[in-house]
Amino acid sequence: MAADRDAYEVLQVDPKAHAVVLKAAHRALASLYHPDLDQSDASTRRMAEVNQAWEKVRTPDRREVYDRQRAKVREAAPAAPIVTPQSTGRPAPRRPDAASASLDFGRYRDWTLAQVAQEDPDYLRWLSRHSSGGRYRSEIERLLSAQSVKRETANRR
Repeated sequence: MAADRDAYEVLQVDPKAHAVVLKAAHRALASLYHPDLDQSDASTRRMAEVNQAWEKVRTPDRREVYDRQRAKVREAAPAAPIVTPQSTGRPAPRRPDAASASLDFGRYRDWTLAQVAQEDPDYLRWLSRHSSGGRYRSEIERLLSAQSVKRETANRR
């Protein structure tokens, strides 16, 4: 794992997340990348990355030490660029609904849920189960159900 890779980023959780959320994220990622399920090199590397991140934050004492080190590194380093639809080089999906919620965290910061649904529906499924996605849950379910209806209609043709 790269030395500068943030453990919270690897585990895909908010740095302020409760310990239960960290543990659930580790288990969920481990079930995806476990070598018994997928023996590819990429999966093995990803599993090692997840385990190393988990080791850094698995107990309150380790997490406290990691958070202090992380704060020092963040103070010294410039802020990472925020990924937006425009910065990825892809055209931004049209915003179908002005009332759509916009994310204020993570890799899809400032994207609407509709844009994320078009680009990465698996992320929305994950977000709907995650604590940080609770406030978006009803909108996510609406978008995902609309997508499944479209797929079913297309399959019938």
